[in-house]
Amino acid sequence: MPIKHPNLKLSRMTDAIPAWAGEIAPDDLHEICRQVRDGGGRLVALWGSDARPRGFMLHVVLVNETGMVCLNVLLSADQPAYPDISQIFPAASRMQRAAYDLLGLRAQDAPDQRKWLRHAAWASDSFPLRKDFDAAANRTQEADAYPFVQVEGQGVHEIPVGPVHAGIIEPGHFRFSVIGERVLRLEERLGYTHKGIEKRFESMSLQQGAKLAGRVSGDSTVAYAWAYAMAAESIAGVTPPSRALWLRALLLERERVANHLGDLGYLGNDVALAFGFAQFWMLKEQVLRNNATLFGHRYLMDKIVPGGVTVSLDAGGKRVIEEECAMLEREVGILRGIYEEHAGVQDRFIGTGRVEPKLAAQLGLCGMAGRASAQAWDARVQFATAPYDKLDVRMATYRNGDVAARVIVRFDELFESLRLQREILTNLIHEEDAPALLEKLPANGFGIGMVEGWRGEVMVAIHTDAEGKLGRVHPHDPSWQNWPLLEHAIIDNIVPDFPLINKSFNLSYSGQDL
Repeated sequence: MPIKHPNLKLSRMTDAIPAWAGEIAPDDLHEICRQVRDGGGRLVALWGSDARPRGFMLHVVLVNETGMVCLNVLLSADQPAYPDISQIFPAASRMQRAAYDLLGLRAQDAPDQRKWLRHAAWASDSFPLRKDFDAAANRTQEADAYPFVQVEGQGVHEIPVGPVHAGIIEPGHFRFSVIGERVLRLEERLGYTHKGIEKRFESMSLQQGAKLAGRVSGDSTVAYAWAYAMAAESIAGVTPPSRALWLRALLLERERVANHLGDLGYLGNDVALAFGFAQFWMLKEQVLRNNATLFGHRYLMDKIVPGGVTVSLDAGGKRVIEEECAMLEREVGILRGIYEEHAGVQDRFIGTGRVEPKLAAQLGLCGMAGRASAQAWDARVQFATAPYDKLDVRMATYRNGDVAARVIVRFDELFESLRLQREILTNLIHEEDAPALLEKLPANGFGIGMVEGWRGEVMVAIHTDAEGKLGRVHPHDPSWQNWPLLEHAIIDNIVPDFPLINKSFNLSYSGQDL
């Protein structure tokens, strides 16, 4: 077991990943969190659920090298409060604020208790994830004033950007405090894409929920659908057929390749290398067209479901992917050389938007951006769920933590995904009987799934009610951890470099706002 505490009794949740769960009292939360942090662990997710009449439940998922633990903290039904853990894990701050907005669970003595997701969409004294919430009766016209932090001093001025941006882009507000063009502070305000995803899950069947899970953040549909399926399968005690698992890995690596290709193009565009943008997006378009031809959807939606997959791949399809891999290795190799030898590109990339390893570790930077700041964590390596336990993934890491480092990690991961696709294809050697897809789960179940998406680790937790229906589903995007790091990455850089730094992270608005 990864954690030892006299008041914590853990039970294994699933064989797919090393994950345990246990119930604790609020008073034990601080000590356990400190123990995990001091042992090199970190916070994965924090959310709440309505467990009345017992009370409310706070769920805190922590991870270290030995495994993942979900702490279930029972809170009072009358005054649901718990000790603030943002002083231990800074990434918890926004998650705690969201838990209050949605369920009324208050982090006691938290330094920041401003609203996070509400945006005056419902009354400040009502909470939409409570089971007795009536949406029709809780419309509000409350003012939406938000107290941004004020930076004062001679020559300091503010530049507000968004939430409406140029082009087709999700909404987010960025408040820059600057002297001249040098940024002293950036404060983000998100939540504009909050659309009640978690509430919507409550009225869905298991298979309908799979479709919604794949649409939490459209660029990570495979990662979310797999994490959702993994959580459901852990509750049901079901292991998908081997071929289905190999196909899931193939789809996940194709999703990784497509996103890295698109972002490498955008990064070229942000430093005025339009040639790079055009070339990478032509390559991405070819991958998306092959996805549509082979699997029926450009972005691979609805191809992973609880119990298995809805697609297959014949010998002709394998040849298409093998030819695509060879083409991408050749073309991306040439483009990488151009990026690395272009003086103007490297001048903009190197040293820009740096997140030092120490800060990355302190604030919990994860995923691709974390690996570019020496955070050697990849769920495909540490928690190598099938079929990754047979693939020997080579983790791409770098230490500089700047835009250049994040570009290097993207290139390395792209080439590794091409290698992995070839290995996966060699294991798709026979057809198996079609799996019996899950239609319903056992009553009062709790399961977690975690998948290393292209942006970072995607986690989905499923709670079933007394009838085996979806009682609570919480999808967690790595952007929760990484958005606050963007505020640090821009400090002492110039304002015109913000689009470049922002794109080098390319975080999800929808996946965080839910």
